[in-house]
Amino acid sequence: MTAKRNRSAEQLTGIDVPANGPTGRPLRPFAEPKPLGSHGPARIIALCNQKGGVGKTTTAISLGASLAGYGRRVLAIDFDPQGALSAGLGVAMHDVANIYDLMLGTVKDAHEAIQETSTPNLDIIPANIDLSAAEVHLVNEVAREQILARVLRQVSGEYDVILIDCQPSLGLLTVNALTAAHGVLIPLECEFFALRGVALLVETIDKVKDRLNPALDLDGILATMYDSRTLHSREVLERVVETFGDKVFETVIGRTVKFPDASVSGTPITQFAPDHQAAEAYRQLARELISRGAIA
Repeated sequence: MTAKRNRSAEQLTGIDVPANGPTGRPLRPFAEPKPLGSHGPARIIALCNQKGGVGKTTTAISLGASLAGYGRRVLAIDFDPQGALSAGLGVAMHDVANIYDLMLGTVKDAHEAIQETSTPNLDIIPANIDLSAAEVHLVNEVAREQILARVLRQVSGEYDVILIDCQPSLGLLTVNALTAAHGVLIPLECEFFALRGVALLVETIDKVKDRLNPALDLDGILATMYDSRTLHSREVLERVVETFGDKVFETVIGRTVKFPDASVSGTPITQFAPDHQAAEAYRQLARELISRGAIA
């Protein structure tokens, strides 16, 4: 019997046991997705968090570029009056048709506002500070929560994914984004005060799902600005996984100076530093979303 147990132990030592990742779950390889035979209709994903500086715009840029690199046609919507997404992709923001014009109806055709970026398969509808007046101008509109959804219906058949970069607020613009979307991706900085606001955001998502958009799902929570060297980062991530379980992506985005450097250059990190671990992390996120079925 002892010899049998020893042989079994010897056999087990040859088995590759997956190492645990930052989320405490075994690291799984996500296969490179197969090319698509055709494009559309798009799945619309809103990137939301009412706290600023958590990586929404960085994620919209980097995830969009990663999906485009896998042959998906991606349309990014800059839905923040600060226009950071437009600047981060190096496109014109002023004196061009933008999302504010489409929301107000001064530009009728959404195609007039679409701009190509330096990344193949990645287009954008830009925004600028004018968008900050949208809530005031739209407050008396009929079905004001559904204006963005009507705009995106014009072009959704031409893309595989539409990513909406929301402003750090839970106001009318964010409600418009949630009403238009099929899914929500929440970038969450691995910091205590960022964690506190997630419950309020999830409550808002549930209200929109109940009252305006029954098809809305929480696609997942993405841990950003993670620093494995600090106990604080590790504890915050552990608490998020305890609370939300599998809704937390296995992919975790680390903190690096490469992101602001890429923003200054007006290119996604997948182009600015394609071999950097941060670029690979966003490519892994794209593969994970596809493997989860959130994106075709």
